[in-house]
Amino acid sequence: MKLARDTWLVFHRQLLLMARTPVWIAVGVIQPLFYLLLFAPLLKPVLAPMGATTYAQTYQIYVPGLLAVLVIFGGLFTGFTLLGELRSGIIERSRVTPVSRLALLLGRALREVVALLVQAVIITLLALPFGLRVRPLNLLLAYLLLALLALMTSALSYGIALLLRNDSALAPVVNTIAQPIALLSGVLLPLALAPEWLKGAARWNPFYWAVEGMRALFSGHLGDNAVWQSLLIVAVLTVAAVFWSARLFSTRVR
Repeated sequence: MKLARDTWLVFHRQLLLMARTPVWIAVGVIQPLFYLLLFAPLLKPVLAPMGATTYAQTYQIYVPGLLAVLVIFGGLFTGFTLLGELRSGIIERSRVTPVSRLALLLGRALREVVALLVQAVIITLLALPFGLRVRPLNLLLAYLLLALLALMTSALSYGIALLLRNDSALAPVVNTIAQPIALLSGVLLPLALAPEWLKGAARWNPFYWAVEGMRALFSGHLGDNAVWQSLLIVAVLTVAAVFWSARLFSTRVR
């Protein structure tokens, strides 16, 4: 109960801080919006061999990947916020309070989850006029998967930031991690027609399974094995990432 209460207190404060600068939500939507409007329509001929014979089917394949990109890059770059709070002494002042150390991390990470989910909802709504259709239950499960991904990437970013403690080092490290993860997830194009060696490498990437699960949900295949495999894989890795980051938060923040 104490952990839940402390997490809520930190989360609530972080939400209030985010509400004061809502421009960050808009900034996070602008680039995915460009891909939605200017890039997705070009994919219809490319995705035709996979059954996307209409623009609506094209968006059903492309939008889940776009949401995954939003979460991968949005979550992995949240470590910069933590570094700023470390420099300004906010974290140090928080640590002298009776608030749980895990709650200090979870409350901040959940703020990032909410911000990324709001952006995902906006992108989904903007895709509806282009013919995107998804069942409400499937959409909720897709958002649950996105929330787990956002929590995992945020926790990983916090952990990397605590290890490096340097803005100049964090940016190239995160980019080096994010680029191959995104490409091996099939976020821009499904890997169904990729060479076998590329498919084999992608199967070791948990984000690949997440994207496959979301595409199955957006296509209306709730019973597809990819859905439940992705939820299980991402849930386990999220728990591991949160505890790894929390351990670093306890041992490396003085």
